[in-house]
Amino acid sequence: MFDFGFDDQEDLTDANRMQELVSNYEQAGGEIYLDSDALEDIATHYFENGRFDSALAIIDRILDTCPFSSDAWMRKGVLLNNLARHEEALNAYESALELNPTDVETIINRAITLDTLDRSAEAVGAYEDILLIDPNNEEALFNLGVTLERSKRTEEAIVMLERCAEVNAEHPEAWYELGYCYDRIGEDQRCVQCYDQHLDIDPYSHDAWYNRGIVLNRVGKHKDAVHSYDMAVVISDEFASAHYNRGNALANIGDISGAIESYQRVVEIEGGDAATFYNIALAYEELRDYPSATKYFKDAIELDGHYVEAWYGLGCCYDALEQYDEAIKHYNRAIGLNPKVADFWYAKADCEYNLGRVKQALAAYSLLLDLDPNNREAWIDYAETLFENGDYEQALSAYKHVIALNPECAGTYVQQAKTLLALGRADESLNSLRTAFTLDPAKKAELRLSFPDLMQDSRIHGHFGADD
Repeated sequence: MFDFGFDDQEDLTDANRMQELVSNYEQAGGEIYLDSDALEDIATHYFENGRFDSALAIIDRILDTCPFSSDAWMRKGVLLNNLARHEEALNAYESALELNPTDVETIINRAITLDTLDRSAEAVGAYEDILLIDPNNEEALFNLGVTLERSKRTEEAIVMLERCAEVNAEHPEAWYELGYCYDRIGEDQRCVQCYDQHLDIDPYSHDAWYNRGIVLNRVGKHKDAVHSYDMAVVISDEFASAHYNRGNALANIGDISGAIESYQRVVEIEGGDAATFYNIALAYEELRDYPSATKYFKDAIELDGHYVEAWYGLGCCYDALEQYDEAIKHYNRAIGLNPKVADFWYAKADCEYNLGRVKQALAAYSLLLDLDPNNREAWIDYAETLFENGDYEQALSAYKHVIALNPECAGTYVQQAKTLLALGRADESLNSLRTAFTLDPAKKAELRLSFPDLMQDSRIHGHFGADD
């Protein structure tokens, strides 16, 4: 005998024997005599290679000669379940249990099928029957946990899965499902710990790395999230969702160029979708590369003409490029899709103002403030525009709104004083200035620089002269 140095020579021999057995069986078209052990071996080979129909034909052949084999009936149930013939699978399990009522493997497989058929209460009962006999049966504990999880009985699922992990601390699926359950109830730290336990056992689980990244990104640990997504895409480079969320995490830590690369990888894998193009556009907008941002906003809109945020983003790009007419056109498209967003009206109002269209700007500010009456900055812009337009009474009313939202801001009282003075209400103007200077004495010097015309007014100068 020659030694070729194969450590797994026996495994190779078994594999070769199996291949020869299957080959002979298939060449004979199944018309060959084989004992039940050989037939079971072929059926197992087919099952492991996903050839469920072929495996089922052999199990039926075995049952023709051995109809009282509970194991064969159980195997038939498993194959039927994998073929999505669930009701037939239940019948096969029932036949197996008539022959062997206490076979735990059959009861578990039957319960799995019941759960698949949304008969979760029956599945739970079956698992609980097993646990009455064998409280530490890890397969029953695990599958019961999964069934409870599917039934949204998350707290109960955690109890079963924790018990499973206590019985077998190296059960990777138990730790994975625990991570998912803790995520659902918002226990982020415990969720990450469970995914870490899973990854200690199965470090190549790209789904676990991905889920871990989602949780870390959500709790603000963006760098750690990037690391998790890095691991997910190293293991599975075609994992588009991991590349996408990696882009989001990179954007959160300010690595905008890295985010764009991740989003572009999603486009390479999936051909691009509106949300990905939108995120690429946002990233370029953040870099102030408005031409590139404009291109990708348009790509997003081409795929989804109702993508309101993309219409708004496109308007913002034209706004930044000082192409105000184009900006307003796209803001109007966003408003047409959703007129209840205050930011859209605010952006339109500012553009109208920049074009000198004061009436249109005032109308947009008014609609904006109907939607967002506590927006102090918008009230200030509205008040200043009214003042410039000579609408002093309305401007005064707007400044009162600003003061109501923040009565400690000295600058607003100065603006109010200007408006009161324009209305000829000098005494009230003086009182407003006194309030401003009480809140912030430095405002007096600022007033002289910013509003020299106000300080030169005899009605003001006499009370707040250069030496006051």
